[in-house]
Parts: sequence; structure tokens; C-alpha cells
Amino acid sequence: MNEGVVRSAPLFADLNDQSYLALRKRMDTLAFRRGEEIFREGAPGDRLYVIAEGKVKLGHTAPDGREHLLAILGPGEILGEISLYDPGKRTATATALATTELIELQHADLLQVLDERPELSQHLLRSLAQRLRRTNDKLADLIFSDVPGRVAKALLDLGRRFGEQTDSGLRVTHDLTQEELAQLVGATRETVNKALAEFSSRGWLQLQGRTVILLDVEKLTRRGR
Repeated sequence: MNEGVVRSAPLFADLNDQSYLALRKRMDTLAFRRGEEIFREGAPGDRLYVIAEGKVKLGHTAPDGREHLLAILGPGEILGEISLYDPGKRTATATALATTELIELQHADLLQVLDERPELSQHLLRSLAQRLRRTNDKLADLIFSDVPGRVAKALLDLGRRFGEQTDSGLRVTHDLTQEELAQLVGATRETVNKALAEFSSRGWLQLQGRTVILLDVEKLTRRGR
């Protein structure tokens, strides 16, 4: 486990080493394989998690059974914190997208720390605000952007967060199936595949299973506007 990633999470960033270690001792480490469920929508929420390694998808299931991906989270990000401020049922299902390690903190332990260090609440709220901003941007895209534009923007976002620059381009191992990528941009798999095929034929990207190499970020950026 990369302890430095955990240490840099918004919840811990401003803690001194002594305070961090005191809180870290209360936290358990959990491991999940790809496809394993971390928590389910509608279940009671009594703890939050910090992602140490891997990726987690947050999804919502509509009454008619359709699934929609709300967010993809990676190392250093927090999930499950909403129930801290609004106790109740989970608002989404969290599932590991790859081999994933999480640090788990019970709300009772966190509340005790927040009583001692109330300024930490600001970091949790900032994490929530960043996710809300991404959600608002996503809603605006669904209204104003076509499917190819949404696909381009989603790939660029994944690239910024999970990409690795190589000699051939920005390599993005997103770990998403075609169906999951379609759910992320709010479109059908067929229309998303058509957009990817078009981008590939134009030389803007190269597809490699659950990895994509972004060859022309500038043109993808223009297409995503």
C-alpha cells in the first residue's frame, strides 16, 4: 500500500504526523477484487473510505433496472462521506473497478476526531463540493453536448486523473467495459462505440481493451467543448 497516497487525502492533508498516526490507528485496511461490491445503494451508512490503491465506481440503479455511473474515484479520494452529514441509507452502490485497497473509518471514530479538530470538516466538505461540481458539469453535458462530445470529455477527465504519459501518447487504463463507459456518459453502448471508432479513424486515439491511448489531446479537447 502507498501510505503517501492515504496521507495526502483531503481528510488528512493538514494533520501533523502525530494527529495523523492517532487517527490512522483507528482505521482498518480492506482489499477488494474487480467487481466486488463495497457497499450497496439503500444500505445503512456508518463509515467512510479512503482509496489507497485502485479504482471505484459509484452507480445508481433506476426503478426500471437501468444502471447509471455517477463517478469514477481513484487513489486519495473519499467515498461514503455523505452519510456522515446526512445519516441514512447509501445513495449509490460502490464497486471495485480493479484490485483496490481502501482505508475504512467508522463514523463514531471520525466524529470524535472532528470534535477535537473541527477544521477537518472543511476538507470533507471540499471533497463533497468537488464531486458536486463534477456532477453539475456532467448534467450540463447531458443537456448541451452530443454523445461524441461527452465521450471525448469523459476520456480527457479519466486521462487527467489516471493517465500516464508515454512516447506514443497519454495512456489511460480506465478499467471500464464498453457498457460502463456508456453508462458514464449517459448513452447507449452502440453510440459510444461509434464515437470511439470515429475518433480512432481520425487518429485521435488508439483502443486497447480497457485501455485507451490519447494521441491528439488538443483535438479531443476541441471536440469535447
